[in-house]
Amino acid sequence: MIAYAITDPSTLDFNSLARDLERFSQKATMIVYRDKKNTCNRAFDFLREARGFDFDKVLVHGDHTLASSVKADGVHLTSLQLDDITAAKEKDLFVVVSTHTLEELKKAEELGADMATFSPIFETPGKGLPLGLRVLQSVISHVHIPILALGGVVTEEQVAACERSGATGFASIRYFAG
Repeated sequence: MIAYAITDPSTLDFNSLARDLERFSQKATMIVYRDKKNTCNRAFDFLREARGFDFDKVLVHGDHTLASSVKADGVHLTSLQLDDITAAKEKDLFVVVSTHTLEELKKAEELGADMATFSPIFETPGKGLPLGLRVLQSVISHVHIPILALGGVVTEEQVAACERSGATGFASIRYFAG
């Protein structure tokens, strides 16, 4: 099962980058550098340090040009960036896309995304009503790309429930925070 760590400034401190990445590497198989300020220097530093750990993929969030320039394995695009999938694939990037509806999932698949997150599955601050495991299971049956459950995944029980629902894995910020 894929365990995808989404970093943000609350979980990643560049003053203790190696220690923070060590913590992430204990549970995560993939990781994305996510900071809305995504500066090239920070992304480059993150990628250089993360390469020292055993992550299957190291991605940059939201900017396929930056991801390519720092030689990330891929990019994680938002649901508002579905039209950037083609440009990211032309740069030979692995593409993960955030989705919230079956229509977005189908469009991501059609445009060539390698994987999608689907959210929110469980209750999570500021993300609206959770869609739940039944909806997750339903959308998985309508597409062929791997789907990672996202949103409120903070316990081992939730991880197991996502796996039982057919998800290829899960993505989380808070699960990897501690």
